[in-house]
Amino acid sequence: MAIVEKDLFVNQKIDFKTGNEMAALSVAQINFHVMGYFPITPSTEIAEFLDEMKTRGEHDILMIPADGEHGSAGINFGAATGGGRVFNATSANGFLYMLEQLPVQSGSRFPMVLNLVTRSISGPLNIRGDHSDLYYGLNIGWPILLARDPQAVYDLNIIATKLAEHKDVRLPVVVAFDGFVTSHRKRNVHYFNDKKLVQDFVGEMPEGFITAFDPENPVTIGPYMNDPDFINNKYQQSQAMYQAEAVYEQIAEEYKQLSGREYEIVDEYRMEDAEVALFLLNSAAETAKDAVDKLRQQGIKAGVISPNMIRPFPAKQIRQSLKNVKAVLVGERADSYGANGGNITQEVKAAIQEDKENNTIVLSRIFSLGGKDFYMDEAEEFFQLALDAVEKGYAEVPFDYYGVHPGDIENAPKAVLEPVKTEEWKSGLIQVEKNEETGLLKVKVPPLRALTKKPKRLAPGHGACPGCGIYPGLETFFKGIEGDIVALFQTGCGMVVSTGYPHSAHKGTYIHNLFQNGAATLSGVVEMFWEKKRRGEIQVPDDFTFIMVTGDGGMDIGMGPAIGAALRNHKMIILEYDNEGYMNTGSQLSYSTPIGHMTTTSGVGEKQGGKAFHHKDTAQIMAATNIPYVFTGTEAFPQDLIKKAAKAQWYAQNEGLVYGKILISCPLNWKAKDEEGTAIVGTAVNSCFFPIYEVEKGITTITYNPEEKGKRVPVSEWLGMLGKTKHLLKPEYEATLKSFEEEIERRWQRLVAKDTNPFL
Repeated sequence: MAIVEKDLFVNQKIDFKTGNEMAALSVAQINFHVMGYFPITPSTEIAEFLDEMKTRGEHDILMIPADGEHGSAGINFGAATGGGRVFNATSANGFLYMLEQLPVQSGSRFPMVLNLVTRSISGPLNIRGDHSDLYYGLNIGWPILLARDPQAVYDLNIIATKLAEHKDVRLPVVVAFDGFVTSHRKRNVHYFNDKKLVQDFVGEMPEGFITAFDPENPVTIGPYMNDPDFINNKYQQSQAMYQAEAVYEQIAEEYKQLSGREYEIVDEYRMEDAEVALFLLNSAAETAKDAVDKLRQQGIKAGVISPNMIRPFPAKQIRQSLKNVKAVLVGERADSYGANGGNITQEVKAAIQEDKENNTIVLSRIFSLGGKDFYMDEAEEFFQLALDAVEKGYAEVPFDYYGVHPGDIENAPKAVLEPVKTEEWKSGLIQVEKNEETGLLKVKVPPLRALTKKPKRLAPGHGACPGCGIYPGLETFFKGIEGDIVALFQTGCGMVVSTGYPHSAHKGTYIHNLFQNGAATLSGVVEMFWEKKRRGEIQVPDDFTFIMVTGDGGMDIGMGPAIGAALRNHKMIILEYDNEGYMNTGSQLSYSTPIGHMTTTSGVGEKQGGKAFHHKDTAQIMAATNIPYVFTGTEAFPQDLIKKAAKAQWYAQNEGLVYGKILISCPLNWKAKDEEGTAIVGTAVNSCFFPIYEVEKGITTITYNPEEKGKRVPVSEWLGMLGKTKHLLKPEYEATLKSFEEEIERRWQRLVAKDTNPFL
């Protein structure tokens, strides 16, 4: 970015903001029509900031919380067919999950803007920044702009909107910037003090778009296309992509006249006479510029090349930049495994190959994966590698990783805990008997004190917040499980705080897979166990109990695979801890968040009052799949939960899939006292918000009825214990509170009816 006339700043404010803040600000000023979104670190803040701004009436964007990134991409594609402006933001595995939808959008020529806040692709899981997600987007047919700092995030989002909608382009556009480095670190920035300046620059949506909303001209969107036509379609899309380069240059020039900031397709730093250069994407290029200044003082002609646009690839500009360069090192924060260099290295080589006069030596280094910091002295080492190649006349090691180090066997992680023997997991005090006439189970469990000798399944030392209800809830449940288990945790607080490499709080075998795919993964584990046992290839004294632990919205994004596993009836337990939100990404709303509750994406303010729709009843959904056993429970009623755990184990080992849901407290995001977790979830039960019951062989039984015990309390008593819901007790939220109370009563009365009638 180059600054031109300072007089242009008269219409702009100076501030200190992050990349995510600037992304949200640009989007709000443009005032997109629709944003379908799903939270994932480090892009989640963009939706949070936009929600905050909406509560203050600063934009009119309709924000639609999806069930996962694939769903969010579908929402946005659908919205785009209506001829309006559409925006989304995502990162890493979220980008890959929506990847299937993205070529549909570009192939159908519907514009939108997507911010990709770059982050490592798992596995193993890493939430820090590199470009491994970005590289998956190189072939989706979207122009890609690169923003190296918060200022560029703001400016390029405005440019991207106009670029996407241009009559010669009409393609969705990605604006990519570095996770945490750009997204979360504050920088001095300028932005327009009047959003009308932004809206006038972007202009109205151009006419001529195909739209689903023209009854006089009905259209077919997404047809099946035969072979001779398909190649023509792809050719037109390809032409539009290459035209995007010239259109971008035109728009960037117009934006320079408005803002005073210049974004050429390729940013060159001291390249006018450079003999050695680094080619770097985004924030790393800024670090390298300091190294250039230092080397220049030593008489070394160094420079940095960094593109602002990477799709279409700026081959012509790169050939010009490298015309007199003797050696260039391409630093990449992602690998193209097996290709002897990352994707960008191969494209740089291909670009200069077309210049017969170019003899630039090209080196490739993979660096700073998983958010590893990149310092100026490391940029100097990159330049030294290029200088060595110039001296030798060739690259002795053309491709390598930079920053790796061999492990020291003496420092290898050592087991802190001795493995727990199978018999230690057994108390011998829990009795489960099957009634041969009814087919139902009868369970006897001893007093809790008698089970305290059983070892905990998770060791102390996990990183959960004070007062977190996950571990008391899980350990209470585990008291009812006898013998060895294999546990799979979906991504969530329970997973993140218990398995930070190289340590683990789990005393038994533990597996992790993607947020949405836990049930399918454990299905495979279960069936492999039983198949190997059938073949005589595995012999264990007792069968394992297979348990999937999900929460933090895992039964939103993972609902489809969970239902699939239930319908197949694998011998396993799905245990959901319900903390009423996506807590591991910062307390965004999930479909388990009740109506009116405040989260970071359902704010409370002048223009909105918390979540706008009722929570999902996952227990009833799973009961509808006709699995052998479904239950709900809480640590506040431990004997009840332990009995249900014992039943769950019997069914999971003998008949098929079990689903259980336990309400757990999250003091940090519920805005409640750490020590009141058990009391809060107990009050939730007594208010009938969270009834505890079981559905065994299709027969519903309420296992604790607060009305019969004379302990039912108003919903308002429970809401008053939570900081996130106290606003619902104010007169202005009377309608929301009434709707919530009526829904709780409706669900409770339906449950009572099922309890009294085995055919319901």
